[in-house]
Amino acid sequence: MAHLLREVGLDFVGSAPVRHVFAREISAPPETVFRALAEDVPGWTEWFAAVTLARPLDDGARREIRLRGGTRFEETILAAKSPEVYAYRVDVTNAPGARAMVEEWRLAPAGAGTRVQWTFAVDGTAPFRFTFGLARAGLGRAFRDAVTSLDRRLAAASR
Repeated sequence: MAHLLREVGLDFVGSAPVRHVFAREISAPPETVFRALAEDVPGWTEWFAAVTLARPLDDGARREIRLRGGTRFEETILAAKSPEVYAYRVDVTNAPGARAMVEEWRLAPAGAGTRVQWTFAVDGTAPFRFTFGLARAGLGRAFRDAVTSLDRRLAAASR
C-alpha cells in the first residue's frame, strides 16, 4: 500500500529525528559524479545494487525508484546544484510507518577526486524510527559498495 509522506524541504536534512550520514572519497571529479547522480538517473541500477529501477519523471523534476525487496519511492528533486549537491524528498512510498524522508548527496573536491557524503534523513512512527536506526550498518555498507561501484564505472567510461 502506498503512503503519502509529509512535504519537507532541504532543511529537514539537519532537523530530522533520525539521520544517517556516510562519506567516502572516490577518484572521479565532482562534475562527473554529479552527472551520474542527477543526469543519468537510469544508470543508478548499474552501480547501486539495491536499486532495480530508476527513472526520471516530469522532465527530471521527479523520480521513480524501486529497490530489491519491493520498496518503491516517488521522489521530488529538492536540489540539483552542480557539482555540489543533489537532494530529493520521498513523496510516496510503500514503506510502512514512514512520514518524511530526504536524501542528500554532497560532493566536494578531495585531491584529484571527490568526497561523496550521503545523508539519509527520516521521520516516522516509533517502530519505523527504531528500525531505521538499526539499519545504519546495512545502509553504510550499501553506500560504500555503491560509491565504489560508481567510481569504477566512471573510470571505465573515461577510458
